Amino acid sequence: MNELLRVKEVRKVYQSQLKGTAVEALRAINFVVEHGEYVAIMGESGSGKSTLLNLLATLDKPTSGSLLLEDSNLNAIKEKDAAAFRRDHLGFVFQDFNLLDTFSVKDNILLPLVLSRMPLQEMEKRLAKIVKDLGIEKLVDHYPYELSGGQKQRVAVARAVITRPKLLLADEPTGALDSKTSDQLLKVFQQFNQSGQTIVMVTHSNIVASHANRVLFIKDGQVFHQLYRGDKNNQAFLETITATMTALLAKEE
Repeated sequence: MNELLRVKEVRKVYQSQLKGTAVEALRAINFVVEHGEYVAIMGESGSGKSTLLNLLATLDKPTSGSLLLEDSNLNAIKEKDAAAFRRDHLGFVFQDFNLLDTFSVKDNILLPLVLSRMPLQEMEKRLAKIVKDLGIEKLVDHYPYELSGGQKQRVAVARAVITRPKLLLADEPTGALDSKTSDQLLKVFQQFNQSGQTIVMVTHSNIVASHANRVLFIKDGQVFHQLYRGDKNNQAFLETITATMTALLAKEE
C-alpha cells in the first residue's frame, strides 16, 4: 500500500459567539491513511471527530497545518473549485441519507455523474453494476419516500461510490438504522473495501468501528490512541476496542 491521505499538525479554532473567546476544536492532529485502508475515527461528542471529517471533506479549512490527498493540498482548493473537487475525488455517506425526494433512485445515484457530464453509455454501465452489487436493482424507478431506511442508505452508498472516489467518507452511516440493517450495510462497506475502496468513517459505536481495519481515538481535539485489526475477526476486534475504551476511560477517573 502507499500513502493516500496525510493529515499533519492540523489545528482548528472557532470564534465563539462570546466576544474574544476562541474554541480549539482540533489541535496537533497527525495521521496517514494508505490506499485501500478502512479507518474508523472514534470519540465522544465534542471530541472533534466531526470537525475533522468536515476538513477532510473540504467543507471547512484548518486554522493551521496541512491536509494532502495524494498530490492535492486540500487547504489550497479555492471555494469556487471545491464542489467539483469533491465530486471528482470524494464520496460521502451521511447519517440522514441526503437523498432528493423529487428524484428517482436512478436519478439520485446518477446525479454526480450528470454534473460531471459523463457520457450516458458510461453512466448506464456504472449504474447497472452498482445497483446489482448493492441489491437494489428493483428500486431504480422508485422514489426515496417509498423506501425503508436501509434501502435509502444503500442508494446513498451507490451515489457515493459510483464516481469511483479516491476516498469514501462516512459520517455515522448506521446512525438512523436498526441493528440488522446496520449489520447489512457494514458488510457492504467491507466488501467495497476488499475491492480496493479507501474508507474513513466517523462513529461513536464500538460495533461499527469493529468492521474497520484501524481505529483512531480522538479526545480533546487530538489523536491519543489507535488500534489495528491485524488478523482478528470482527468479534475479536470488537472485544479489543471495548477493552481499550474501558481502560482509557478508567485512566481518566
